[in-house]
Amino acid sequence: MSESNFWKTIKRNLPSDCHATRIENRNGGGIPDVHIVLNGFSFWIELKVSKGNKVLLSPHQIAWNSAYCRKGGVSFILAKHPSEGSLYLFEGNRCSELLDNGLRTMNLYFGKDYKELFSVIRDFGLGKIGSGRAK
Repeated sequence: MSESNFWKTIKRNLPSDCHATRIENRNGGGIPDVHIVLNGFSFWIELKVSKGNKVLLSPHQIAWNSAYCRKGGVSFILAKHPSEGSLYLFEGNRCSELLDNGLRTMNLYFGKDYKELFSVIRDFGLGKIGSGRAK
């Protein structure tokens, strides 16, 4: 499965109350693939199709996500294991760990249910908004 096909699957499974924009960035600046607003919670998602246990991230992607999260922004890495079809959701500030440990990195979500995935993201966002760390 390609990242393009992964995005098409996500797009079909987006909650009705969200707005998503796919970013086609070929300049290599590390900006994630998708910007989403869900119930007033704004975040970025980098899409990855894993190579076995490995999740390949560029130095630019690691730097962008790390800096963005340090400043209070919220980003995620959403990886799909192609042979088992499982989804793995990671906080963007775990990019370095993800590069080193692959899918064994502590995740926020593991499963195949897109509705449950977005429920986890929504709850995570509400927690960030409630703590004053994201607006």
